[in-house]
Amino acid sequence: MIHRLWAIALNTFREAARIRVLYGILVLVVGANLLAVVLGEMSINEQSRVARDIGLAGISLFGSLTAIFLGVFLLYGEVQRRTIYTIVTKPIARWEFVAGKYLGMVLILSVLVALFTGAMMALLTWQGVAITGALGKAVFLAWCEVLTVAAIAVFFSAFSSPFLSGIFALALFVIGRVTPDLRNAANDAEATWIRGVARATLEIVPDLHLFAISGRTVEGKAVSVHGDFVSWGYVLSSAGHGLFWILALLTFACVLFQRRDFV
Repeated sequence: MIHRLWAIALNTFREAARIRVLYGILVLVVGANLLAVVLGEMSINEQSRVARDIGLAGISLFGSLTAIFLGVFLLYGEVQRRTIYTIVTKPIARWEFVAGKYLGMVLILSVLVALFTGAMMALLTWQGVAITGALGKAVFLAWCEVLTVAAIAVFFSAFSSPFLSGIFALALFVIGRVTPDLRNAANDAEATWIRGVARATLEIVPDLHLFAISGRTVEGKAVSVHGDFVSWGYVLSSAGHGLFWILALLTFACVLFQRRDFV
């Protein structure tokens, strides 16, 4: 089983590495970091703050968009090219195929996040900005967010078209980022139906806000990647939240993909 999963993952990695759009995204990330340098120079004594904020935002945003793009096309592409008809006749369980595809995405997304991070840190070093432990924690949280978004995209791709899968995955990404607002609506909204919808949404949507908390309040304390940041305990707890959703989404994706009729 491990051999089959690894073979599918490597094949997915090679397939994704040939997609030219990814190289365009990498150029955009480098461009965003260069923009951070320009904006930092235009600000007054805020070069390091601007460079860190834009660099981390680039990793989170472009990483998540790449995860959605890969997630909705890599699985559906096998159906569109009709290679799935050959695959399902081999001694490979469908859940192994879905899990292997996701593992391949983990490989390519991890490489991309590493390249995004390398570009950011190179520019920070060039500016003379210190690379702190808080920055490392923020990058790790961004990586967890990207992998969670990838699982969301694979889940929708297991039963829907690329267009609808992309729309649904992007919607959940946006909703997952505004969970504090949803929580406020669930507690403070006057209309009963608004409170009900907000509470239901909080239960079925991954809390992606946990991975992007710089400049916000955590447990009543303001945290920032530029100063006092969260502990490793918080980081591991958030990673556990992401792992839970990844496993849950992949499980549902495998069940739904198993029920698809390719005959």
